[in-house]
Amino acid sequence: MASTEQLIFNEPHAPKETAVEAFNILLHNLKAEIVKSRHHWDKHEPRMWERAQGLTDDELVSFTIEKDLIEVRSAPTSYGTIILGKLRLPKVNDAEGEGFVHVRIHDPPNRGAEDVRFHSLFTEEIRPVEENPPTGFRAIQTRERPLEFFNE
Repeated sequence: MASTEQLIFNEPHAPKETAVEAFNILLHNLKAEIVKSRHHWDKHEPRMWERAQGLTDDELVSFTIEKDLIEVRSAPTSYGTIILGKLRLPKVNDAEGEGFVHVRIHDPPNRGAEDVRFHSLFTEEIRPVEENPPTGFRAIQTRERPLEFFNE
């Protein structure tokens, strides 16, 4: 398993055709995982997805890869390529601005696009003091939040 110390990510950039293709392979899975995450967190900590409050599941995942994957980064590993993506949620636009999810996918070597896999969504517990309980939760990021490696 890779760690942030072992990975060298390229700079954030607009997605190229290969990234769009990889994320499109996973489109159905990405939407299902976002809805699954929202339902899970709504049972335990509704603040995680509170920026989507009032949206149906279909509205939450009304994105397309071509229009809403706005930024990617990737890093090679011995077991393939890790790709991070910043994906706009078009129906989320509140006092904080547009809403985005950060997605991590993996493309193993030597098989083309057929084995691209979803890995995780970035969700964060906000802890100003590490030893203390979280003061906030966030699955929907702002545009300004950097697209950085996460290992969840």
